[in-house]
Amino acid sequence: MRAILCKSHGPAENLCLEVVDDLIPAADEAIVEVYSAALNFPDGLQIQGKYQFQPDMPFTPGSEVGGVIIAAGSSLSGFAVGDRVMATPGIGGLAEQVRVKAEGLRKIPDSMDFKSAASFAMVYTTSYHALKQRANLQPGETLLVLGASGGVGLAAVELGKLMGARVIAAASSDEKLEFVKAAQPDELLNYGDGELKEKVNALTGGKGADVIYDPVGGDLFDQSCRCIAWNGRLLVVGFASGRIPEYKANLALLKGSSMVGVFLGRFRKEEPAAYEQNFAELFSLYEQGKLKPIVTESFAFEDYVAAFNVFTERKVMGKVTLEIKTEV
Repeated sequence: MRAILCKSHGPAENLCLEVVDDLIPAADEAIVEVYSAALNFPDGLQIQGKYQFQPDMPFTPGSEVGGVIIAAGSSLSGFAVGDRVMATPGIGGLAEQVRVKAEGLRKIPDSMDFKSAASFAMVYTTSYHALKQRANLQPGETLLVLGASGGVGLAAVELGKLMGARVIAAASSDEKLEFVKAAQPDELLNYGDGELKEKVNALTGGKGADVIYDPVGGDLFDQSCRCIAWNGRLLVVGFASGRIPEYKANLALLKGSSMVGVFLGRFRKEEPAAYEQNFAELFSLYEQGKLKPIVTESFAFEDYVAAFNVFTERKVMGKVTLEIKTEV
């Protein structure tokens, strides 16, 4: 089989596509033949050696795929060869085959294609965990979503609306905001001019946002601390800007606000039952037609550098996938 390998930390240009041995499942594993694999911002951090979890070299990045089980271990239950699945292996997804344990597998309905399967798990489970468990978002509250055109941001807009919030979708350009309109936010905000605080206060009558979803960090985090409502919750989701900001304790005191971390991997490990419940609720929303993952850019397997650079250049709108095998 072919796999993308990271042999030294650095940009996507350092990666290589090589032929490696086919995989053999352990007793509790399945081997999934990958049709579509999604890229996420953490994948770019991981190949640069900047992510919280760093595997040993060499490794194959990629944390979510859609495909078909082609081999099953002797003790694997609930799945069989031929099952169409979405899989979250944690690592190894950018390959023609990936090894996955049962907890990382979910059968998909016939109505879901592999591209949608690969694009579902990470963004929706991250954003739902953020809004449900970490922010305790309530109907009628104002939710400000930064980086709203990206994968997790767009999911947060969709879920915020379903949870009954007034959603302000914020992005750095009118082009990105035009894209976000498909998720039907209540307000659109362009912070490309650096005036996030002023615009949020204007839209909220000076009250500020009750919940701020921030996958960007940097200067936007700094301004968010100053346009958050009393008892507001500032969700730390990531640092796409490249700068990890510092939280001013005096602002938390004055606003009665909280900075709340969102780390899906740790949540999944520490609270597996809650994670599984979230996933079941999200899957139900999808089957009801209430969630619609949007894949805006798909690349051939061989064009993986260009796919990674969509994130490097901060041009992401929706989801980005590598198409590894053609679905028939």
